[in-house]
Amino acid sequence: MSLFDLTGKVALVTGGSRGLGLEMVRAFAEAGADVVVTSRKLDACEAAAKEVTALGRRALPVAAHVGHWTDLSRLTDAAYDHFGKVDILVNNAGMSPVAPSSADTTEDLFDKVMAVNFKGPFRLASLIGTRMSTASGGSIINISSSGALFPQPRFAPYAGAKAALNTLTTVFAQEYGPTVRVNTISAGPFLTDISKSWTEEKRHTTRSALGRPGRPEEIVTTALYLASDASSYTTGALIRVDGGLY
Repeated sequence: MSLFDLTGKVALVTGGSRGLGLEMVRAFAEAGADVVVTSRKLDACEAAAKEVTALGRRALPVAAHVGHWTDLSRLTDAAYDHFGKVDILVNNAGMSPVAPSSADTTEDLFDKVMAVNFKGPFRLASLIGTRMSTASGGSIINISSSGALFPQPRFAPYAGAKAALNTLTTVFAQEYGPTVRVNTISAGPFLTDISKSWTEEKRHTTRSALGRPGRPEEIVTTALYLASDASSYTTGALIRVDGGLY
């Protein structure tokens, strides 16, 4: 179990105030890490930060919009000013709206989806990956989606953005290696807040080997593996956590 020990590490999780992001924040803190919790709403970040401090770890809540590059520069500076380093970056924040058709997708919607799911992770990984590579290294985890592997017309921009994020993993693994490892978790359907809008059938069954959506806590073991020394020879990888979708 010492391989999964994150004592003395600092993790930064975007979209860390709810859903899969909050599950990873909790898991990292339980494994010994201090955590920078960021999302758009400061009060939500502060609530998540209180959970971290209740576990005996330090926390820094920062409100930031990952689609805005100026916010990401401010977020990076805040993390390094407070903790002096970032050992683990999780690009988790995302948005996945649907449109009636590709022709009915507005430019504004397209730009927002690309900004949050691709442009933001690119910029933040660039800023922090550069600092990691010149210091003691680290781990970057990109949270992608099965939508990139099984795309459908109503969410084409989202699928494209997540496919681009998968490509970034390969690029940054080479650019910031050998001291920084960069990997992707390709997440399938999980019963997070977004599932409240799903049909009853979709909340219970999926077209997959396991036949069901994932519970939010089921993202944790893969995230801990990639964040910790347990994955010391894993980089540039895409790990599907989707119940075996097909």
